[in-house]
Formats: sequence, C-alpha cells, structure tokens
Amino acid sequence: MQEIVSYISGVIWEPILIYLCLGTGLFFSIMTRFVQVRMFGEMIHLLFSSKESDRGISSFQALAVSLSGRVGTGNIAGVAAAIGFGGPGAVFWMWVVAFLGASTAYVESTLGQIYKEVDDGQYRGGPAYYIEKAMGQKWFAWIFAIATIIATALLLPTVQSNSIGNAAELAFGQGTLVNTFIGTIAMTKLVTAVVVVSLLGIIIFGGVKRIAHVTQIVVPFMALAYVVMALIVIGLNITQLPGIMGMILSDAFTPMAGVGAAIGWGVKRGVYSNEAGQGTGPHAAAAAEVQHPAQQGLVQAFSVYVDTLFVCSATAFMILITGAYNVHPVGAEMLVQNLPAMTEINSPAFTQLALESVMGGFGKTFVAIALFFFAFTTLLAYYYIAETNVAYIRRTIRIPYELTILKFALIAAVFYGTVREASLAWGLGDIGVGIMAWLNIVGILIIFFMAKPAIKALKDYEEQRKAGVTEYTFDPEKLGIKNADFWKK
Repeated sequence: MQEIVSYISGVIWEPILIYLCLGTGLFFSIMTRFVQVRMFGEMIHLLFSSKESDRGISSFQALAVSLSGRVGTGNIAGVAAAIGFGGPGAVFWMWVVAFLGASTAYVESTLGQIYKEVDDGQYRGGPAYYIEKAMGQKWFAWIFAIATIIATALLLPTVQSNSIGNAAELAFGQGTLVNTFIGTIAMTKLVTAVVVVSLLGIIIFGGVKRIAHVTQIVVPFMALAYVVMALIVIGLNITQLPGIMGMILSDAFTPMAGVGAAIGWGVKRGVYSNEAGQGTGPHAAAAAEVQHPAQQGLVQAFSVYVDTLFVCSATAFMILITGAYNVHPVGAEMLVQNLPAMTEINSPAFTQLALESVMGGFGKTFVAIALFFFAFTTLLAYYYIAETNVAYIRRTIRIPYELTILKFALIAAVFYGTVREASLAWGLGDIGVGIMAWLNIVGILIIFFMAKPAIKALKDYEEQRKAGVTEYTFDPEKLGIKNADFWKK
C-alpha cells in the first residue's frame, strides 16, 4: 500500500506541478499589480468590516474558517518535513510560494464570491461553481467536486488526525498495546482517536454556523499562543538568528540537499500549508456576507500571510535555532544529523523536541495541545468543503442521506488516520492536495484567459474605493461578467 501511494504521489507531484504553482502565483501577482503588497492595509481593514447575516458569515468568520483549513498540521509537521527532506533552504521556498500564492488566493476567492449561490438558506460557492459558470464546462466542475469530496473527506483528514495521534504519543507515552481488527494500536492513540471523533461529530452535525463560531474563537487564540511561544524560544537564542537567516538564504540556492529538493519540498509543503491555488479557500470565501466580491478575495489573500509568514516561520525558526532537525532526502544519505536517526520526519517530532530543549517536558505537551487545536479546526474546514461539493452535486442528483454518509465517512477516516503510520497518511494527503491543485489552477487560468472576472472585480473595487464610496456595489453585467446570477439579483 505504501509503495502504491508513494508512486501515485510522485506522479502527481512531478516538477511541472511545483513550477505551475510558483508560475501561477507570479503570473497573477503581475496581473493584479502585486495586490498582496498594494492592498495590504485594506486587507486588515476589511477583516472587521462585514457582519454575519442569516444566509452568510462575516468576513472575519470566513477568514477563521479558511485559516482553520490553512493553519493545521502543515504548519507544525509539514514545516519539519520540508526541512528534513529539503534542508533549511526549503523554508525560503515556502516564503516564496506564500508571497506569490497570496495573489492566487485573491483570484480564486474572488471567483468564489462572484459565482456563489444561495442553497437552502445559506451561501455556497467554490471551484466547482465557478468552473461551471465561468468556463461553461459542467463535466470539469463535476470532476473537481468529486475529487474534492474524496480528498477532503477521506485523504486529507488522515494527515491532520495522524499528527494529533503522533503528538499525543510523543507527549504522553505509548501506553499499552491493543490488538484490533486494523492491527496493533497504542492505547494513547486509541484514546486520542475516540476523543477527536467524538468532538468532531458533535460540531459537524451542528452545521456551518457552528463550525464558523468554533473556529473564530479557537484559531486566533491558538495561532497567537503558538507564535508567542516561538518568539520566546527565538528570544532566548536571539544571537543565533542572523546565522539562521543566512543559512536559510544560502541553502535555498546552493542547498545541501540539492536545489530541486529544496524547491520541491518547500513548494509542496508550502502549498499544503497555505493552500493557495488548491481550491479550498474559495469555499469559505463564498460563504461570507460582503458588499463586493473583491473584498473577500483580499481577506483571503491576507490569510496566506498569517499562515505561512507568521505560523510556519515560527515553526521553522524554532526548529533551526535549536538545531532540532535532521536532513535526510528521500533515497539519499543523511546529510545533517542532530537527532537520533529513527526520529520520524513526517511528524511533529522536530517541533516538539525544539520546544523541549528550551522548556523541558512542557514543550512536548504544548505542541501536542497546539497541534490538536490546529488539526482539529482543519478537520472542521475539510468537512465544510466536502459538504459544499456534495451540495453542488445535489443540484443535479439527489442521493438519500448524502450528508449523513459524508459525516460518518469523514469520522472513519479521522479515526483511521489517528492510529496508523505517518508516512502512509502524508502520502494520501499529498495525493489529495495535488489532484485539487492541478484541477483548480488549470481552471482559474482558463477562466482568466476567457473573461478575467477577478481582475475586472479588482479594478471596479479600486475605482469605487478611489471615489470614496461608503456603500460598495457590484454589477457583473456592467463589467461584462456573465452567469453571476446572485449579484444580478
């Protein structure tokens, strides 16, 4: 099974996808005149400018839901894997993909808003909706919807829950071993799995509003606590910071693991972490109640900064500044060994050991708690994304108890991921991310060359902003944007 998953993941993540992610971000940065820099102040202003309604959530809630998807295992275990397989230089390429990916996030999230619908009293939207309406290719939209349901309900949840299980085991010990029909399981992981799926069930059976209300409290609190903890570690080792920065920059271009490994792992884990271009962000963006589609596009661009430039950087600096890492490229000799050779790279171990070296046993426990909240809120976001794509398919075909089936499938995947091996879980997750990224990036590029709706929306918003309007409006027909039925009404 491991060999099959690794082979499929390798095919999907051929270098062409890595350079497609970087190239698309650069292309949209140029087309938007680097909106991620020019409109940074406006992004922060817009965070708190919209209110929740009966049909939609506020901009801040939409940011929290999308951040709950972006800020997860990738920020703790994913950064460790990027360093472990690609060397310290991989961190630089994570920064690059975040900076360029912010423009991609603007484009895809604005499209999500432009082509959203009202379904059963709430806003729905995402790549399946804008691929059908902007491209006019329903078959392509269906492929994306089905692929996304499989990825977010079955493949990606295993990565998040697996990291929770591994972190709990490292922090609290393995406990006794239990024989089950799926193999021998450590008691700590089994108890963790039961707790996670129980809490998950309570929340996802409560609907999107409950998901939004949970994430808007948990995500900002844990992200802030995590960054503060990282700043303490960095502050205690501040004299080493210039040398660490120099190592990241020099290794990015003449890296110990080879340029291809640094770029490849930096981009792969960068996309996994911030999800720009993957097509997950537009689902939460479409659910927001805003006056103009470009507003939520800008808010979602800001979420990429929060995810990678703040949280991922915090993890990277903690690991590198304490020397709590090995570099062991796949199929090559270990190039750097600061930890025991058996230390699992595809896990939160580097991060936990980095904090432990400064704060003792509390460090491992803190990372386990942080990872639980980060990964758990990501599972909530995954459910919402899967539910949205089921709703898209339900417009054409009604399947009895489809949402109930979806919920139990997700819960089963989470339980399985919590108790199984990390390498298999990450391989399945890479397949899910890669398939979604391929389909979504191809889709938004085709839509750009067909009609440029996201660019037209940005220009319209900037003109109204320059004119000093107090109430923004959006008229798609005036801008030559077709099939934006919600905004026409």
